[in-house]
Amino acid sequence: MSLTDILMILGFALAAYSIIANDSIQTLGTFIASNTHRPWWVLWAFAAFVLVSVVGVGWYLNGGDPAYGRLEKFPWPENGIQWFHVLPPLVILVLTRFGVPVSTTFLVLVVFNPSNLGSMLIKSVSGYVVAFIVAIITYRLVISKTTEYFDRTKGEPAASYWVWLQWIATAFLWSQWLIQDLANIFVYLPRQISAVELLFAVFFIVILQGVIFYQMGGAIQKIVTNKTGTSDIRAATIIDFIYAIILLVFKEWSNMPMSTTWVFIGLLAGRQIAITLHLYKPPMVESKKIVFNDVIKAGLGLLISVVLAILIPVLS
Repeated sequence: MSLTDILMILGFALAAYSIIANDSIQTLGTFIASNTHRPWWVLWAFAAFVLVSVVGVGWYLNGGDPAYGRLEKFPWPENGIQWFHVLPPLVILVLTRFGVPVSTTFLVLVVFNPSNLGSMLIKSVSGYVVAFIVAIITYRLVISKTTEYFDRTKGEPAASYWVWLQWIATAFLWSQWLIQDLANIFVYLPRQISAVELLFAVFFIVILQGVIFYQMGGAIQKIVTNKTGTSDIRAATIIDFIYAIILLVFKEWSNMPMSTTWVFIGLLAGRQIAITLHLYKPPMVESKKIVFNDVIKAGLGLLISVVLAILIPVLS
C-alpha cells in the first residue's frame, strides 16, 4: 500500500467522523433533542437505514458515484491524496470539540479546488438569506398562532401523529442533507468506486454515526438546544420540514456544493427572531446575541477555509 493510499483512507476516515460530528446538528439535532426519552440505538437504526438507502441509490443511479455528481468540478488530484488534503478534517475535528458549527463544505472542498470558492460562497450566503427570510415570514405571519400554542402547551404530551410526522420529516431532511453533503466525505475517494469499496465506506460511516447518537449529538448539539422550543417534537417537526424543502430547492439549483450549515443557522436565526417578535420572549437582546454568536462561529469556519485555500498551494 502506497503513501497516497494510506492518506486517502486516513482522509476519508477523518472526514467521515468530523463531518458527521459537526453536521449532525443540522439534520438530526432537533430529532435528538425531541427524542431524548428513546433509546439512542433506536434513533441510530432509523438514521442508518435512511443513510444506507440514499448512498446506495446514489451509487447505483450515478454509475458508481455516491456523491450524486456534486464532485464534477472537484477532479481527483493528479498525484492522489496528499498530506495537505488531510488537514481540513483535522481542523473540523478540533473546532467541533469546542461546539463551533463550521462549514465543512468550505473547509474540505476548497482544498481540492480553490477556484470554486466564489461560487460556493454565493450559493451558501444565498441559502442563509433565503432560510432567514423564509423562517421570519413563516413563523411571524403564517404559523404565529401555532407557535404561541406550542409555547403555551409545552410540557404536555403531544398527539401521537406528531411522532409519525417528525420521523417522516427527519427522513426527508436527512436524505436531502446527505445528497448535498456526501461530496464532503467521498471527495477523498476516487470519483467512481466499486460495490465492495462502497460497502466498507458505508459500514464505517454508520458505525461513526452510532457514536454520535450514543453521545446524543455531543457539544455541537447546544446550537439546537439553546433555541426556543426546539425540544418540542411539534416545533422540531416544522423546523425539519422547512429546512428539507429549502435544501431540495437549492439541490435543484445546481450541482455546486453549498454550506448546509449556513442554511441551518439562517433558519434557526430567523425563527428565533420571529418568535421573539411575536411572544416577546426571550428578550430581543438575548435573541440577537444568540444569532450573532452563531454567525460569528460560522464565519470563523469560512475564514479558516479561505486561509487554507491561500496557504495550501504555497505549502504544497
